Amino acid sequence: MNIVVYLGANMGKEGWLSEEVQKLGQWIGSSRHTLIYGGSKTGLMGKIADSVLTSHGKVIGVEPKMFIESEFQHEGITELIITEDMPERKAKMIELGDAFIAFPGGTGTLEEISEVASLSALELSDAPCIFYNLRGYYDEIKAFFQKMVDMGLSSCHRQRNIFFAESIEEIDKILNRSVNND
Repeated sequence: MNIVVYLGANMGKEGWLSEEVQKLGQWIGSSRHTLIYGGSKTGLMGKIADSVLTSHGKVIGVEPKMFIESEFQHEGITELIITEDMPERKAKMIELGDAFIAFPGGTGTLEEISEVASLSALELSDAPCIFYNLRGYYDEIKAFFQKMVDMGLSSCHRQRNIFFAESIEEIDKILNRSVNND
C-alpha cells in the first residue's frame, strides 16, 4: 500500500515527535508499505524517510523545484519525483496514495490532509484519511468535524473515511478494514 504521510520539515519542540515519527516509519517499512512524502531531508520528513529506509522499506519523495534549488531533497530515498510547484506536488501525492496520514504538523500538513478529507466527503476518493492524534494533537479538529455533523453542515456518511487514530495499532486496523472492504 502507498501511504502518504503529511508532516513538517521542522522537528518541533517536543522530543516525542521525533520518537513517534521514527516508530511510524519503522512500521511502514517493516509492513512492506511504501512511504509517499514531501521529499525533504530535514526535520520530521527526514526522520520518517530514514526510518522507513532503515526498515528496508521503499520511499518516494515528491518535491517542487523551488525546494530542489535550495537543496532540501533527501538524496538517499528510493525515488524522487520533481514537480513544478506546490499544487502539482499535492496532486501527485494524492494520485500516488492509497491511504493518507496527517502526523502532527503545521499549516501545510493541515492544508494537505484537509484537501484529502474534502475529496473523501465529495466521494471523489475512498482512501482512508487519518489524523494521527498523538497526545490529543488533533482533538480540536476532531471536535470540529463533529460540530459540522451536529449543525447539519456535514454528515457521518460524508465523513465515513475520515479517522482519528491514537496509535499505530489503530492505524493498522483502519487500513486493514479498508483493504478488506475493497
